[in-house]
Amino acid sequence: MEERTIREETQRIERETLSPLAMLSENTRGREKLIPECPLRTPFQRDRDRVIHCKSFRRLKHKTQVFLSPEGDHYRTRLTHTLEVSQIARTVARGLRLNEDLTEAIALAHDLGHTPFGHAGERALDAIMTHGFRHYEQSVRVVERLENDGEGLNLTYEVRDGIRCHTKGPEAETFEGRIIRWADKIAYINHDIDDAIRAGVLSESDLPRAATEILGATKSARITSMVTSLIEETRRTGFVGFSPEILSAFDLLHTFMFDAVYTNDYAKREEKKVPHLIESLYEYFVHHPEKLPRSLRIIATEDGKEQAACDYIAGMTDRFAVDLYTELFIPKSWGTT
Repeated sequence: MEERTIREETQRIERETLSPLAMLSENTRGREKLIPECPLRTPFQRDRDRVIHCKSFRRLKHKTQVFLSPEGDHYRTRLTHTLEVSQIARTVARGLRLNEDLTEAIALAHDLGHTPFGHAGERALDAIMTHGFRHYEQSVRVVERLENDGEGLNLTYEVRDGIRCHTKGPEAETFEGRIIRWADKIAYINHDIDDAIRAGVLSESDLPRAATEILGATKSARITSMVTSLIEETRRTGFVGFSPEILSAFDLLHTFMFDAVYTNDYAKREEKKVPHLIESLYEYFVHHPEKLPRSLRIIATEDGKEQAACDYIAGMTDRFAVDLYTELFIPKSWGTT
C-alpha cells in the first residue's frame, strides 16, 4: 500500500474531525491556474502561506487603521488589525469545528486591497473612480491580478470568495468565509475603543452602560462575550451571527463609536487633507503613466490609465504616499537633492 503524503494525512483528519458544515480542502473548487498538489500542505494552507509572503501583506504594517499617523507604538495598524481578525476567526472556527486553515487564509488576505489613510483613503478613491472603489473588491483584485508582478497569487476559489464577501453584499459561500465578516466586526469595534482610550478621545466610563452591562466592561470581556455568542448562536440556528441581545448591544456600541470616534473632529482632524493628496497623485499618474512601476504600466495598457493609477495609490502605505506627494508637489529648497 502506498504511503500517504502529509497533505493526504491532514485531509484524512479533516474528513474525520471537522463538522459537516466545514469546507474540506480536498473539495476545493480549485485555482484559476492548475498547479501540482503540494505533498506537505493542503490547498488552503498553501493559500495562507502565499498571502503571508506577499508584498501587499507586508505593506499593511504602514497603513492606517483608525488614527492617521498616531504618535506611539501601540496603536493598531492595518496589519495588527488583520492579525486580530485572524485570531478571532480561528477561535470561532475551532469552536464550530470548521476549517481553520481556510478561515485563516481569508482573514489574512481580507484587507490586502485597503488604501492608505484607512477609510478616508477609500472614500477619496471611491469619489474619483467612475465605477467607485470598494476595498474588498480591490483585495480580490490584488490576489487575482496585481500581486507577484501582475501574475496574482492564484488562490483557491473559496479564499477569493471569502475576501470578496467579508464586508458587504451577499454572504460567502462557505461558513469559514461567513465567519470573517463577524470576526472583522468583533476586532475593529474593540480595538478601536482601545485606541481611542489610548488617544484620550474617550474613556472607558464614556461607553454606553446599556452595552457594557451585556458585553462586559473590558476589552477582553467584550471579545469573549461576542465570540461566545457567535459560536453558540451559529450552533443553535445554523446561521452565522450574534444572538439578538448581543447584536443589539453591539449596534449600540457601534453607534456610540461612530459619533464619538469615527466622526470626531479631534480624532479625524488630519483626514481632511487626504482627498487632496489622493486626487493629486491620481491626476499625476493618469497624465504620466510612464512614471508608474513596470507591472502597472502593463496594467495601464490593458486595463486603462485610470485603473492603473488607482491600483498604484491603493497599494501605497501612508508614509510612501506622503513622501511621494512631497517629492512631486512640494518645492525643494535650492541646493537640496
